[in-house]
Amino acid sequence: MSRSIDYGSLMHRAMRGLIQEVLADVSDNGLPGTHHFFITFDTTHPDAQLADWLRDRYPAEMTVVMQHWFDNLDVGDDGFSITLNFGDAPEPLYIPYDAIKTFVDPSVEFGLRFETHGEDDDDDPDEGPGDHADAEPQDDDETTAHDAEVVSLDSFRK
Repeated sequence: MSRSIDYGSLMHRAMRGLIQEVLADVSDNGLPGTHHFFITFDTTHPDAQLADWLRDRYPAEMTVVMQHWFDNLDVGDDGFSITLNFGDAPEPLYIPYDAIKTFVDPSVEFGLRFETHGEDDDDDPDEGPGDHADAEPQDDDETTAHDAEVVSLDSFRK
């Protein structure tokens, strides 16, 4: 039997660990300087917790911003909980790391995109307005479960 190293899964875990470490530091010390985060996550993930009205409004995915006001940031091994303000309504959220699709800190032009093979098979991720900057080449091996890549900040600019 042939055995191979699953670099895609290893990279996936490492990048999720990076996000966990960054959020733990923010929990302990606050956001430094002009750092802020855009975090897009899968609202259908079975462990994601959000208010029903938010799940109704964002039935597939949602992007949250950690910048001026957030509260109760609690970073765990599998995900993090946070209270964010939606209009004038503070709402608690629990976001599992496995639910995160993108993590972007535009203040330093850093971004990660996590993709699962099999999603949007008809779409070429390197075409169209959401082109990737400095993207890693995609592995054609179907046994690779996840890829992480740097994303273009243009997709978050208005």
